[in-house]
Amino acid sequence: MTDATEDAGTTEEVRRALATDVPAVRAVTDAAYHHYIARIGVVPKPMEADHAGDVAAGRVFVTGQPVNGIVVVAAFEDHLFLDSIAVHPDVQGRGVGRRLLAFVDARARALGLTEVRLYTNALMWENRTIYPRYGYEVVERRVDGPYDRFHYRKRLA
Repeated sequence: MTDATEDAGTTEEVRRALATDVPAVRAVTDAAYHHYIARIGVVPKPMEADHAGDVAAGRVFVTGQPVNGIVVVAAFEDHLFLDSIAVHPDVQGRGVGRRLLAFVDARARALGLTEVRLYTNALMWENRTIYPRYGYEVVERRVDGPYDRFHYRKRLA
């Protein structure tokens, strides 16, 4: 599934990641999340993910040439779980994240799902202001091991 969207004068496609994209997926994820290590006191989960395994399972989608944004999703019976979204710091603020979030909605709909779920660390306060702007609502706050997380959902029309 692809999503071509006009943004800042360019057309970028969101496509399923290939095995050859694994180094870029890792690099974008690390670049996007690295600054949170000092703030939250632990390595963010996306940085420890099995990127090769997620790509092989068809859970990772990328955008940009070279890759500058990634999203990792998992389909469940009643929702699509947005496991991770990362935009390289060099292109943040240019609509890459918005395009990836729109893709996630489209992916859920294409799979016949009416809800997207995600969580974010409580200390990643930027995310806690971004997600509500895209229709996500907090459903709970829960501590999972060393991670204090806000859990969100978005119901799709």
